[in-house]
Amino acid sequence: MSKELSKLHRTGNLTSVSEFFLLGLSDDPELQPLLCVLFLSTYLVTMLGNLLIILAVTSDPHLHTPMYFFLSNLSLTDIGFISTTVPKMIVNIQTHGRVISYVGCLTQMSIFILFGCMDGMLLSVMSYDRFVAICHPLHYPVIMNPRLCYSLVLVSFVGSFVDSQVHNLIVLQLTCFQDVEISNFFCDPSLLLKLACCNIFTKNIVIYFIGAIFAFLPFSGIFYSYYKIISSILRASSSGGRYKAFSTCGSHLTVVCLFYGTGLGVYLSSAISQSPRKDALASVVYTVVTPMLNPFIYSLRNRDIKRALCRFLNKTI
Repeated sequence: MSKELSKLHRTGNLTSVSEFFLLGLSDDPELQPLLCVLFLSTYLVTMLGNLLIILAVTSDPHLHTPMYFFLSNLSLTDIGFISTTVPKMIVNIQTHGRVISYVGCLTQMSIFILFGCMDGMLLSVMSYDRFVAICHPLHYPVIMNPRLCYSLVLVSFVGSFVDSQVHNLIVLQLTCFQDVEISNFFCDPSLLLKLACCNIFTKNIVIYFIGAIFAFLPFSGIFYSYYKIISSILRASSSGGRYKAFSTCGSHLTVVCLFYGTGLGVYLSSAISQSPRKDALASVVYTVVTPMLNPFIYSLRNRDIKRALCRFLNKTI
């Protein structure tokens, strides 16, 4: 059915679209059960890991600090980020269907951008928290007060929401599409724009400008914070003091490198590669693997999280 519709869609531009077709990662029927098991396992591990961090932080009074407050929000964002794409893919594999409605596609795209942008903004907020803790330790409780912490999370959400709605409004203005086949397992905003048959040069400029703002500003905040942190660590008199200071932000720095490294890798892959399938595989690392690894990075490198998890599991068991 999808092949017949695909041939029909290629005969001319579509001025009215009610659904799209997600091509997924592979057409091989023998690979579908394996993909289903892999993505389901990854999704469950991600959900469990991030939920454990949230429960550990909320249940342990020792972790009621700004750093762990932001960490629990990051875990919640990662849950939303992976839940936007993976469950739909698993359902498609199980039902042998690849159709997603027009409204569903735009909704998935908006939520995907919302959580993806919020991930970056929260990482920037967490770097600022580490900057204050290391460079201004005596003023840390005063500066990082609860009101500021809640405000920073709220600003992160509002900024991410604005970014997602700008993308949504631009796609809503597209009057026709060349095709309805999306060469990925989710509604990638860049692929939706490529399907448009009208001149989208101005819209591309707006999207890249907005994207640059919401990507560049958080990254600039992270870069500035770590520049100040490294300068402060290098001025420390003892090697023990340097190690202690750097160990408090080692996990965060690892997650930052993973998040922006995979994001940059996906962008460069889509720009250089001519294979849509390879682009889809590259996006798996950014959308699926990164949220799964984050809780492991924080729990394995953080003694406080380990102790809190042990206490929580002991109470539960």
